[in-house]
Amino acid sequence: MLSGKKSLMSMVLALLLLCGAALAEESTSGATALTNADYQQIVSTYSIDASIPGYADYLERYEDAAHPDVTVTVDADTFVRYEDAGIAAQPRVFEDYEGMAGKSVLTGEESLTEWVVDVPESGLYDLTLLYYPYAGKNSAIQRAFFVDGKLPYSELAMVDFNRVWVNGAYEEYTDENGIVVRKWDKDNQGNDLKPSPIEQPEWCAHGLYDTNGYISGEMSIYLEAGQHTLTLLSMREPMLLRSITLSNHSRPAAYADVKAAGDAAGHQDATGVSVRFEAENAVKTSSQMLYPVQDQSSAVVYPMSARYLLNNSIGSSWKNAGQWIEWAFEVPQDGYYEISMVDKQNFVRGIDVYRKIMIDGEVPFAEFNAQPFSYTQTWRIETLSDEDGNAYRVYLTAGKHTLRMEVVLGDMANIIAQVQDCVQQLNNIYRQVIYITGVAPDQYRDYQLTASLPKLEGELRAVQADIDSAIAALEKTAGNDSDKLTVLRTMSDQLDELIEDQERFTEVLSSFKTNVRACGNWITQVLAQPLQVDRFYIHAADTQPKLDNSSWWESLAHETERLYYSFIIDYNKVGNVAEGDTENVVLTLWIGTGRDQANVIKSLIDEKFTPATGISVNVQLVDMNTLLRATLAGEGPDVAIQVANTNGIAGAVLNTGNDTPVNYGLRNAVLDLTQFEDFPEIAKRFNESAIIPFSFDGATYALPDTQTWLMMFYRKDILAEIGLEVPQTWDEVKVAMSILSKNQMEFGMLPSEQVFAMLLFQNGGRYYTDDNAASALDEDVAINVFKKYCEYYTDYKLDKETSAEERFRTGECPIIISDYTTYNNLQVSAPDILGLWDFTTVPGTVQADGSIDRSTGTTGLADIIMSATQHPDESWEFLKWWTSTETQTLYGREMESLMGASARVATANTEALANLSWPMRDYRALVEQMQYVRGIPQVPGGYYTWRNINNAFYTITTDTATNNTTPREALMDKVYYINAEINYKRTEFGLPLHQTEDTTQEEQDEQSDLGAWQASVAWQNHLEAPRVLPADGAVLHPVLLLHCAAGADGHRRFLHGLEHAGEAGVRRLAKLRQAPAG
Repeated sequence: MLSGKKSLMSMVLALLLLCGAALAEESTSGATALTNADYQQIVSTYSIDASIPGYADYLERYEDAAHPDVTVTVDADTFVRYEDAGIAAQPRVFEDYEGMAGKSVLTGEESLTEWVVDVPESGLYDLTLLYYPYAGKNSAIQRAFFVDGKLPYSELAMVDFNRVWVNGAYEEYTDENGIVVRKWDKDNQGNDLKPSPIEQPEWCAHGLYDTNGYISGEMSIYLEAGQHTLTLLSMREPMLLRSITLSNHSRPAAYADVKAAGDAAGHQDATGVSVRFEAENAVKTSSQMLYPVQDQSSAVVYPMSARYLLNNSIGSSWKNAGQWIEWAFEVPQDGYYEISMVDKQNFVRGIDVYRKIMIDGEVPFAEFNAQPFSYTQTWRIETLSDEDGNAYRVYLTAGKHTLRMEVVLGDMANIIAQVQDCVQQLNNIYRQVIYITGVAPDQYRDYQLTASLPKLEGELRAVQADIDSAIAALEKTAGNDSDKLTVLRTMSDQLDELIEDQERFTEVLSSFKTNVRACGNWITQVLAQPLQVDRFYIHAADTQPKLDNSSWWESLAHETERLYYSFIIDYNKVGNVAEGDTENVVLTLWIGTGRDQANVIKSLIDEKFTPATGISVNVQLVDMNTLLRATLAGEGPDVAIQVANTNGIAGAVLNTGNDTPVNYGLRNAVLDLTQFEDFPEIAKRFNESAIIPFSFDGATYALPDTQTWLMMFYRKDILAEIGLEVPQTWDEVKVAMSILSKNQMEFGMLPSEQVFAMLLFQNGGRYYTDDNAASALDEDVAINVFKKYCEYYTDYKLDKETSAEERFRTGECPIIISDYTTYNNLQVSAPDILGLWDFTTVPGTVQADGSIDRSTGTTGLADIIMSATQHPDESWEFLKWWTSTETQTLYGREMESLMGASARVATANTEALANLSWPMRDYRALVEQMQYVRGIPQVPGGYYTWRNINNAFYTITTDTATNNTTPREALMDKVYYINAEINYKRTEFGLPLHQTEDTTQEEQDEQSDLGAWQASVAWQNHLEAPRVLPADGAVLHPVLLLHCAAGADGHRRFLHGLEHAGEAGVRRLAKLRQAPAG
């Protein structure tokens, strides 16, 4: 017994020693104990964590700290911890990569890497990464930085590291005017083709800068002397890292001091020199968005043509903080030079925009950290000068140099940050007030706000002081006449009233909310810092450039010439226009989404598709409402892409299903794509749910172009404030609704087919019977779902009309269900709540086995081949190319580079979606919801389904006090009409009607007749009162034109046939004439 105890104790002791050794090893290695998930949580919640300061407060805390004159370099390959997606791994290590001596470590886009650094002296340090932008998704690299397991300040939760781009490799030559220009590629109409940006990675040394631009300079980190652990958490894109360096960079001195030092060194003015270079000839940029612009607005721009579109300037998309453009030039002699440029800033009225200016990679003096450019309506020539108009002179040695200009917020940075903080304070005040009064207070009731909210006056005074401070700073920066002052002054004036009498909130609550929203929109407007540049002059002070072709007469001649060409040029034709013949196949492609999309698609076709296949494609930008009429007239396209539902409005497809492909396919207007042998392989590119809406009875009439679905968005700050967890199920949603209601807030969910489909699918419901020949909405499960759907808007009083996205910003709806593209809109248009929101999967329904079903519907745009095409195989080749992973990735990146994150494409190609610039954490949330997405089927006459569900919904939710109709009665009444339309359509197409065991032939005939009667009456009314149905005022469905195209008297022939069909026909006609028109 004793021996056994000793043996056990020995084992325990040995185990403790082993654990101690392991712990000691971990301790000496320096790796932190936090997991990848812990770090992700910090990044996710930093914006609502009061313990994490902003950089301004952080710097104030260490304002007396030293800036040690020491340099400490940590080689990347000395890492003490590396994880990929939360799992310990070994990173790829490269040696002497691309000319960089030593070992470099590839940190993946889901990696966590840690290093230990010995700091010899306490103080503030600049941290510089020597990195190479390794091949990824072509978007900016994002990392979060931690010191000893903590986020030093909020700005380090996301730091961007740019990639390097060039606008293709084009020959430069000197034209007839002695100007060096580039030989751009042209289309066969004589227009310059937009160059495709090409990534040209290079080793870069980059410090820590604020991604939002509110901090103009480089940010520092305070470190005590001793050992520290640096943690690098990847948020997006891989990065090849060579080293991390701690040091203190010298800041540029003021211009007067730099000039005085240069004069003392004997520097002299250059004489008789003027070097000109065109802005569109940039040698490097930081973004794909920065490519030449084709500007015909003025004869001043060079080169210029009123007839052709020429690449002649740059900068229309050059507006986001951190974006830079670099040019190369050469001067013949040492000396001081002035810098002049022909530019235009007619984008943002009332404020200056700013650029950091660097010569050979260095800011020559402090003033060039933020050089202002004022508003102007026309092109101008200006010399970079101080506020008194004295030109800056930059010393250059003879030889080659670079000029880089980077977008910064300059004097606007602190103002914007201050207004952003004010908006958050104002929204907090608004939520406090509506907690007492509700969103629609009774103006005649005394809510005693002063007693209920004793701190309200102090909060109003504090926020007004901040706004007035921002106004004073803006007046100093932009002058008293800036139109950007109006919004802030209006807000301040209203705060004056409310400070005087807080009870007035009940009278002005709506306008208060409007003014707060206007302040939020103000931030969006002024964050953009656009500047368009035509050319530069690096010149001696004795050689001043002039603005050519700027006289009134020259401008008049230019505008007259442009007017003339506007009558003879077809601007709907994009890019190369080919003529078809017996040897050359030319496809006609219709696009209905927009000119920017059409230009990008045409560029991709000319660069990729036509050279590879020999098939030319003429692209036409058209209104898709004309697709039907053009098809009937024999003037339609071969292929149409990005096709929405039959009302032709692309945006409407977000809320309703896309019925165009099936409706056209049933009438042989588009091809069944399953006829192509490789269709099954091509279909694997998409979720099955994306193809279901475009398929019927074994045929598929379209390939998915886009696919979107619902997600749940939530305000992290507000949920933390009221102690509410993100709901995971609909039962939890109801609890959340109760809590939100007590706080005078709402759950945001606008009624739509996507919302109804989500509830229907989660509860095991379906739209149609197994044979797709009748509605299944009369089944108990569907009726119960419809009842619950209505209850959200009757019992729980959810808003049916007001934008959920807008109420999300104000905080009235801290949780909303919305299409996932709302993410893009919020990223771009809601800077006032940046970092305060997140999104996740929709709430689910608990199943019998305890699992949660998060199913939701889906919708999207379609790509179709018209049946009238003479080139079906070539059209199929085009669709295969267009929907391929490579093409969709290129298109998505091009659109985002052109129009920003708001234009991020919701591609249906699942691999391409993964290649777009989603932060990995957000992409994971999308993928998690994607596995639950289900397609909404389309059947003949199926367009009646959602229309009638929606009519039944508004029957129940409108005038609830006097309406005695139950949800069951309302839905069953509409199912009658849905089935009648389905029966009529199936009869028209020779398809069997839905059969049950009790269906008689006479009942089947009556069902068919009712559908035909309703359709014929609709057609007659369409002729008498174009496009309006008598029953509900709905727009006549365009597909009715297809089956009535044979003649306007089709309904009369139908009635005539019944009247001559004998006794049975008379009985059927009598019943029809008693039936409603529908």
